[in-house]
Amino acid sequence: MKRDSERGAAAVEFAILLPLLLMLVLGIIEFGRAYNAQITLTNAARDGVRVMAINNDQTAATAAARNGASSVSSTIPSSAITISPATCSTGTQVSLTINYTLSTITGIAGPFAMTGKGVMLCGG
Repeated sequence: MKRDSERGAAAVEFAILLPLLLMLVLGIIEFGRAYNAQITLTNAARDGVRVMAINNDQTAATAAARNGASSVSSTIPSSAITISPATCSTGTQVSLTINYTLSTITGIAGPFAMTGKGVMLCGG
């Protein structure tokens, strides 16, 4: 038989540990979202720079990058995408960079500044 002085000890221990467990789970969720967004932005930048290197068309490259990053945000402005140099001549490297600020679900940490960059040799 349990003594009356030990009654409710499990509830108190749970109440002490619950905030720590919730912080751990929410941190894992936030990290997973940020990691997924970073990978998506990098892949979108690679898609955009590939279009630029082959077609030498900034508008099409920007559209390809925005389409590739649509799972992160459907509202990435064209001003957040930079292509350098502006024209792609055979044998030179072109780079495309996407800048995005990822807001967090919990608001505990962040927002996180994310950058996706792709570099490719022109003339495909």
